[in-house]
Amino acid sequence: MKRGFSFALLSVLALLCAGAAMAQPAADPFVGRWALTLPENGAGWLGVEKDRGFLDGSLLWRGGSVLPLDAVYMEGNTLFGVRLKTVERKDAAGKVIAKQSFPETFAFTVSGDDLKGVRTSPETDGTGLDKVEFTGKRIPALPPAPDLSKVKYGKPVKLFNGKDLKGWKLFGGLKNGWSVSKGVLTNDPKQEEGKPHLSYGNIRTEKEFEDFNLSFEVNMTKDGNSGVYLRGIYEVQMLDSYGKPGDPHNMCSIYSRLQPLVSAEKPAGEWQTVDITLVDRHVTVKLNGQLVQDNVALLGCTGGALWADEFRPGPIYLQGDHSGVSYRNMVLRPVVK
Repeated sequence: MKRGFSFALLSVLALLCAGAAMAQPAADPFVGRWALTLPENGAGWLGVEKDRGFLDGSLLWRGGSVLPLDAVYMEGNTLFGVRLKTVERKDAAGKVIAKQSFPETFAFTVSGDDLKGVRTSPETDGTGLDKVEFTGKRIPALPPAPDLSKVKYGKPVKLFNGKDLKGWKLFGGLKNGWSVSKGVLTNDPKQEEGKPHLSYGNIRTEKEFEDFNLSFEVNMTKDGNSGVYLRGIYEVQMLDSYGKPGDPHNMCSIYSRLQPLVSAEKPAGEWQTVDITLVDRHVTVKLNGQLVQDNVALLGCTGGALWADEFRPGPIYLQGDHSGVSYRNMVLRPVVK
């Protein structure tokens, strides 16, 4: 009788456990990585993780860095994210006299692999609320890192003709600081002291590419800041960071996402060699012959991306709105699949 009771009890427990397992909700529909399409064709990114029952999130909103959300919580079927935005108060002379933090709230709803969102942010002058709607798509899981020894390349494409900007076009600014002379592409965004800041443009190739190897030489000005965008969405940072401690914004970082493995940059004013391989959403970068990004996964677009879709072809785009920089011997070899 005791043995039969134990068998019956075990059977009931097994049924209860099976029922409980069936009753468990599916994996949280928000967990994962999302490519965001923002107003005016802006690009963004959302990453949501679940750790020991708690939700965490990171957000890229158009430009700048990928930043953690200060709070993430659920209300019904809506995910909310909050981050604090600091606004400087200035006097008539432009001197900062106070700082104030405003909460930006993001509300997300999901249907399958589609996301809808609303961003609500107080106006910086404190007179009302600004609401913006946007959409998103779930980013498919990353494939394994490719075996680069098996990758085949097509005919090299020389991106500069050495004389002019044929094959390139300006965007994102009112003025063009770019010029080509004797095989060198130079950006010189001059500002006039005492006058309003002038907005200079970026340039992009008219042709668009999928996966490739890209090699070039770059010469940074003192405190110079530029960037090379792969497919128009992943920025490989170009920065005068010689002698600075490691940081995910330094020379040949994947901007705000991936810090270089080593500091291999040269001082400003010296020509430096860069070699980049982009295959299957993984990137390898060599700076001055040293490996600084080792076939590492790209989790999503970076600030300033032309769009958030990681699967469409895109241009090589050079950032020109910050400071002077020169490039030469830029050659692209497309991957043959």
